[in-house]
Amino acid sequence: MSNKNMVNREVCDLIFVDYSTKKPFMNLDFANVTTTELTGESVFAYGGKGHPKRMQFAGERGGTMTIETQIQTARLWQLITGGEVSKSAKFVTRVEAAVDEAGTAITLADTPVAGSVAVYADGDDCGQELACTVADKVVTLMTPITGGSKVIVYYMKEVTDKVERINIKSTSFPKNFVVYGDTVMKTEDDEILPYKLTAYKVAPQGNMSLSFSNSGDPGSITITCDLLADGDDNILDLVLIGE
Repeated sequence: MSNKNMVNREVCDLIFVDYSTKKPFMNLDFANVTTTELTGESVFAYGGKGHPKRMQFAGERGGTMTIETQIQTARLWQLITGGEVSKSAKFVTRVEAAVDEAGTAITLADTPVAGSVAVYADGDDCGQELACTVADKVVTLMTPITGGSKVIVYYMKEVTDKVERINIKSTSFPKNFVVYGDTVMKTEDDEILPYKLTAYKVAPQGNMSLSFSNSGDPGSITITCDLLADGDDNILDLVLIGE
């Protein structure tokens, strides 16, 4: 097979295995592009007239693995950031509601986090705050307004059901992984040959750009990982399996 002419036009599915525990961490089988690049540094000894290169020394072997995907998961964000997963989240929400006929009470759909409620008159969003008290889900205005009038309410909402929050701290760093890749090569003889790769120690870079747009193609994300050497100096295996 070493002399067969081959081409590739298929993405590589990747399995990420925790480098420390050797337990599978993520099956990434939804990428659009996967690129593996090997790098090295060359230095030269020079000598003679014209300062020609006489001898070459190679070192600093390494490389990168780059993954481009439009499909995203919370697990993927965790892989890139090293963030911790939790099952609760707090965030500010905005609702437009009407006061009761007495012009004082507003009933919210949720119990707000204590001290987080801010109420504004309709047409004065984020303007002059209306004084109020809060008990459970009921907000009571200190000064009555016209019954049935609309108001705008901001409050902190806490969610603990069906939540997956990735908490990224300044001290969060991605784990190292062993990555196993799977794709195919096509030969000039019309053979389809399985092609495997093993990256022995992969360190995701902590860079992530999340874009949100209401036009064009779906947003994509690019993950760049550094290829390191493991304890036995292994960096990468490329494996071609014949028919």
